[in-house]
Amino acid sequence: MSTSAPETDLVQYYALRAHEYEAVYAKPERQVDIAQIQAWLPGAFEGRDGVEVACGTGFWTPFAARRASRWLATDLNEETLVLARRKPVDGERVHFERRDAYAPWAAPTFDAAFAGFWWSHVPLDRLGDWLAALHSGLRPGARVVLMDNRYVEGSNHPIHRRDAQGNTYQLRRLADGSQHEVLKNFPTQAEALAVLGPQASAVQWTETTYYWLLCYTWAPEARG
Repeated sequence: MSTSAPETDLVQYYALRAHEYEAVYAKPERQVDIAQIQAWLPGAFEGRDGVEVACGTGFWTPFAARRASRWLATDLNEETLVLARRKPVDGERVHFERRDAYAPWAAPTFDAAFAGFWWSHVPLDRLGDWLAALHSGLRPGARVVLMDNRYVEGSNHPIHRRDAQGNTYQLRRLADGSQHEVLKNFPTQAEALAVLGPQASAVQWTETTYYWLLCYTWAPEARG
């Protein structure tokens, strides 16, 4: 088990897990939720110029990008990006780039953003930093969709421990037999909205059995 910082562990873990990552989406009990989200995502970004944070192997990219005018899918791991680039997307509109989710953008460029299953891997004390980096690339009025897991006993890995900051961790075993402690938080609606603050307007929180979705409009003029 790795003993370095959680973010470093996470990068290494997903590099090793890249070729078995999408097995999580094959869980029988989750199929109804997944199909509903896949059907909904294309319309969420229709006609928009979007950026996807931590796209991983690109499982959600074809759905999120399907009706977008342009789409940039990003991830820090080249191992997962290799797989993402093989997804059936329109290469004229959809591009992939290796990029750190915490790196600010040079200028507001996008009017949409999507992050699937990334919030839960951000340490609680870095959520503000990540959101600030994300918002730095968005034009006022941008549509943001964030999606992640709800904790469901028996479907999720059990919580292994909680640290002094309140972050929770799971123990996960890969096909090669290696075991990894992975940061995985499960925020409530109130906790998520408290982090966003007044910069998020037209907020919508939706829960399915296994997932939550947080949709909002980026409104920097609303900052306190």
